[in-house]
Amino acid sequence: MTQDKQTVTLKNANILDAAAGALLGEHNVFIEGGIIREISTGPVTEGDKVLELNGRTLMPGLCDGHVHVVAATASFPDLMRWSPMYVTARAGQILSGMLSRGFTTVRDCGGADFGIAQAVAEGYLIGPRVLFAGHAISQTGGHGDMRDKNEDVDSCTCCAGLGRIADGVPEVRRACREEIRKGADFIKIMASGGVASPTDRISSTQFALDEVTAAVEEAEAAETYVAAHVYTARAANRVLECGVRSIEHGNLIDDSTMDLLLEKDAFLVPTMSTHAVLATEGVAGGMPQQMCDKVHEIVDAGRITHAHAHSRGVKMVFGTDLLGPMHRHQLLEFKIRSEFQTPAEVIRSATTTAAELFQMTGEVGVVAVDAHADLIALQGNPLEDIEILQDPDRYLDLVMKGGNLFKERL
Repeated sequence: MTQDKQTVTLKNANILDAAAGALLGEHNVFIEGGIIREISTGPVTEGDKVLELNGRTLMPGLCDGHVHVVAATASFPDLMRWSPMYVTARAGQILSGMLSRGFTTVRDCGGADFGIAQAVAEGYLIGPRVLFAGHAISQTGGHGDMRDKNEDVDSCTCCAGLGRIADGVPEVRRACREEIRKGADFIKIMASGGVASPTDRISSTQFALDEVTAAVEEAEAAETYVAAHVYTARAANRVLECGVRSIEHGNLIDDSTMDLLLEKDAFLVPTMSTHAVLATEGVAGGMPQQMCDKVHEIVDAGRITHAHAHSRGVKMVFGTDLLGPMHRHQLLEFKIRSEFQTPAEVIRSATTTAAELFQMTGEVGVVAVDAHADLIALQGNPLEDIEILQDPDRYLDLVMKGGNLFKERL
């Protein structure tokens, strides 16, 4: 089921330049083979399909830098027991929801594999382009180890659910090489405790430095990078020194971490929406109460920390990390970020800055010649009112990914 790559012309589109944070005025855009081929204020090639935008805002499709598309429940032990075919069916619903909100590229930080990415690319699943880490790599007893205290090693496969367990440098190297062999776009490691794991503390550090270094070396050998789940400054600083490229969450980092993020030209991917929603909906979504209770210590801290990181010029990428039925809150991240970022800054975090982290600068996150035709069209100007992006039923009139139309009500 290959998707239709008909030629398309978009007429009189008011292009939003995400890098500049400005509207460029009305242009005509010609798309062929899923790629933007021409942009002009004058005539362009007329495609098989011609769409009149009548001055609507045309902007890059949105990027979410931290998702789990197979996490159809917030109960990871349940997820590990589900049929893989059932998980994929549920993932399809999550993916289509993301695309309907205007997200055309997402970075899956644990759980999705080459099969889901391929099914989306070929049109068998409807959703955004999926960049995937495969299984997130965790030490025994780390954030990716979902065994309860009464489960021994024989009752847990090495590779189940969102994560896989690896201890020691040889096992970490092997785990990284296995995920890269299976097509992973990047490597994800669990470098501190977390909310959803049953046997660790948020304040713990995980993996020895030589294990982290081994993961970074394997990723760099494959011309990619490592993303690390961390919360505290202590955990973040040690992995940044080893060469990790992106810090996921980071609610409890401090100025020393921000110094390193700036020095290393690394990225921070806050996931503020999931922490806000877990506090109120986590139990209903399948997460045990004792795990949801852990989120309270990081919600308020994150709002202060991330605002400060932004003020210091740290590169921040839009991410959500939502689970189960809470995926419907994906656009809440815009509202939370707008407390300390301008609309232009939040939009950049979900377009050009995300593309830089993804190593896809010029391919996604821009309306430009030779970029993927991943585009959304809106009524109104989100640079003046970010709430426009938060109400797709009212304002989102067009969603295109790779030149294929998934929503059109012009």
